[in-house]
Amino acid sequence: MTWLERGSPDIVCAQETRAHPEQLSKDVREPHGYYAYWSYPERKGYSGVATFTKQEPLRVQNGFGVPRFDIEGRVLITQYPEFVLFNVYFPNGKKDESRLRYKMDFYEAFLQFVEPLKASGERLIICGDFNTAHKEIDLARPKENENISGFLPIERAWMDKFVAHGFIDTFRQFNKEPSQYTWWDLKSRARERNVGWRVDYLFVSENLLSSVSKAFISAEVKGSDHCPIGIILKMA
Repeated sequence: MTWLERGSPDIVCAQETRAHPEQLSKDVREPHGYYAYWSYPERKGYSGVATFTKQEPLRVQNGFGVPRFDIEGRVLITQYPEFVLFNVYFPNGKKDESRLRYKMDFYEAFLQFVEPLKASGERLIICGDFNTAHKEIDLARPKENENISGFLPIERAWMDKFVAHGFIDTFRQFNKEPSQYTWWDLKSRARERNVGWRVDYLFVSENLLSSVSKAFISAEVKGSDHCPIGIILKMA
């Protein structure tokens, strides 16, 4: 909450919230100065996303209309006059083959949902934990992890496909340097050695790219095994 008050971002998207709103204190559930929206599964302590926004959205949608995915509380869509924002916690495929298949099915269903919106001219922002490092530059040890979910060829190929459909990785528009990560394993104290993965992304559709004036990773912010990422938009 100190970070939120100090930085005062216009919109915050949180993933893997793992809580039902009624389990939280009011200052966390509804931060002062923000409209708060939550998506969560019936199962407590699992998944979930939340969007906090200073500007009230024109429309809010929970999920993208596929019950087997929406039941896990992974997607919040908020519409503004200038753009449509997707807050997404993409599945993790490490548990077993069935969860990897679920993850890949989720990827495909998500692309099928956003593609018509983009084709119609909507300006889109996709913010979230994709649970995949796209390129070798996006993790510290690519060779050691090429057979681990999160860097499998099939997962990276979908990221390639997503980019080919006209979605821009905003961070790489401004920073081409290695060793830029957003997640570090807690058990091995990997953050101390910066042995990490860049699995959190802010993508925009091509028609919104000219409005992005900055994209950044705030690796100095502690409190999670992930760190915040962000963009600054200059809207006319």
